Amino acid sequence: MRLFTAVTLGDVIEAHAAEELSRLRALAPTARFVRAEGVHLTLVFLGEVEPSRLPAIREALASVGPRHAPFTLSVGGGGTFGTPSHPRVLWSHVRGDVEALEALQADAAAQLLPLGFEPEHRDYAPHLTLARAKAPRGDPALLACAQALASVELGEGRVDRLVLFESRGPDYVPVVEVPLTRAG
Repeated sequence: MRLFTAVTLGDVIEAHAAEELSRLRALAPTARFVRAEGVHLTLVFLGEVEPSRLPAIREALASVGPRHAPFTLSVGGGGTFGTPSHPRVLWSHVRGDVEALEALQADAAAQLLPLGFEPEHRDYAPHLTLARAKAPRGDPALLACAQALASVELGEGRVDRLVLFESRGPDYVPVVEVPLTRAG
């Protein structure tokens, strides 16, 4: 099983993302765009995991929910990762209660660390990935997409759960959902 923890952003952001992704595909026809119904913010990528490890992961994540209250994020604008002339990733900014998101990510990572899951990066940089270049050297068209997103707002969404997803090709299937239940 290919697993990762994430938060979803709700119907409003999904709907606006669907509209924008449709518009952006024309600017970067060779890029691989995410599916709007799968937009999420990855917290911890676990990678390939034996199904027998799922109970321990479920138990570790269950302790996270009661320590965090639901919070609100907004998404808008755009940028790229990679070299300026050949970016590899197109993303949108995450705003709002980013501190709550960072605390949730740090807590999930801390609970998974004793199980052998090392975080990919030391510093968590919240962003909503929208597209990736197919070519290993990047895709200059993604820069035009970032410029087209400069003044676009995708909306606001309430984060009320942590989700362990299984990646099955282009589909993300929820395996475990942990509600955020601490009173605000």
